[in-house]
Amino acid sequence: MKIEMESIGRVEARRHTASDDHWGGSSACIVLDERFESEALLGIEDFSHAEILFFFDRVPPEKVVHAARHPRNNPDWPAVGIFAQRGKGRPNRIGSTICRVLRRDGRRLHVAELDAIDGTPVLDIKPVMVEFLPRGELRQPPWSRALMEAYWEPETEA
Repeated sequence: MKIEMESIGRVEARRHTASDDHWGGSSACIVLDERFESEALLGIEDFSHAEILFFFDRVPPEKVVHAARHPRNNPDWPAVGIFAQRGKGRPNRIGSTICRVLRRDGRRLHVAELDAIDGTPVLDIKPVMVEFLPRGELRQPPWSRALMEAYWEPETEA
């Protein structure tokens, strides 16, 4: 089934190129398209976090993965299916991140630690509610912890 979507807005961020690590401490702004009234964000500031769904628009179709691969092409980690990892070369190129809500200003939502680059199309914004978080204990393989080791560390100035 083919599904068509239209973005609801775009990310404004300091980063202009994607990188695998050091998203900690970053801030970004999601700017809703003009077709939305500022009231579309009314109340979001009452939540500590929001889940942002976005489109990896700079991943060319030929880079989309349909099988298994080594995450980050690291042969020390096992080859796992694309649906067992969070890489950007996903079949529908959809990203999802839970961010801290900093503030709302009209059609602008300021968030912390959104791992999307400047100009990224935003597909949806959802408030994070405890009742939608995982129920029970979380489990993940050791390679995924190694992969995420520096992901949320602050970016260092070069």
